[in-house]
Amino acid sequence: MIAEVFVVSIIAGFIGSLLGIGGGLIVIPFLSIVFKFNMHQAAAAGLVSVIATSSGAASAYVKDRLTHLRIGMFLQLATVIGGVLGAILSGFLPAKVLSLIFGILLLYNSFLMIKNRKSDEKPQPSSLQISKWAKKLKLYGSYFDKIQNREIEYSAQNITGGFLMMTLAGILSGLLGIGSGIFKVLALDTIMKLPFKVSTATSNFMMGVTALASISIYLARGDIVYDACGAVAVGVLVGSAIGARLMPYIKSKYLRVAFALILIYTSIEMIRKGLF
Repeated sequence: MIAEVFVVSIIAGFIGSLLGIGGGLIVIPFLSIVFKFNMHQAAAAGLVSVIATSSGAASAYVKDRLTHLRIGMFLQLATVIGGVLGAILSGFLPAKVLSLIFGILLLYNSFLMIKNRKSDEKPQPSSLQISKWAKKLKLYGSYFDKIQNREIEYSAQNITGGFLMMTLAGILSGLLGIGSGIFKVLALDTIMKLPFKVSTATSNFMMGVTALASISIYLARGDIVYDACGAVAVGVLVGSAIGARLMPYIKSKYLRVAFALILIYTSIEMIRKGLF
């Protein structure tokens, strides 16, 4: 079992670090379907994979100036607020209806992602427009794109919309028990108009913070299967480190298409949960 978990975790870490979604999307179904882990045990291993993905990619992304820590912590506040609201509202709101609505929205966004796959390659305006709130909160930055061989400057747009999106993502996560990595990337990329590589790197950082706060509950309940989680942690660390080092050399349009495929899969699952 350990060897299989290790290999799958390398793949999970690699994909998770490139797309900003953590490794849980791959690790959890693999452990629950192949090795018959109960969902609490699989979810605990999924959290370990998210922490490991975030840790393995962190140093490379910070060094390359792809992770924007201030934007990450700002939106993390919205996720926490949404998660608390989701837990409170779980007894009152119809989760199936919400799952169906968000599934349709994700499907729509997946096609937008494919349509706009070349948006990061467009020429930059001569001067960067920084809004009043982006300037006050310092939600702007730059990084050197190794594919385009130039400095890319960016500033967060529609800050209110991004914050609301992350609050809704937190609510949905609390109601349906799903990870919010996909919504983090969407909020950063589609709503706040950040470069896709900055969006995925910042999402990885945010997911690590969230997972670190949650893992203690699973630990206290005894849901940690130590040998499997150890294999997950090591495998994901290896995979995410490889992904983080390769990401600067991969064109954003290919990352967008890969992310869109994950979106399509997730949206179909959410629509299925909403209908059945």
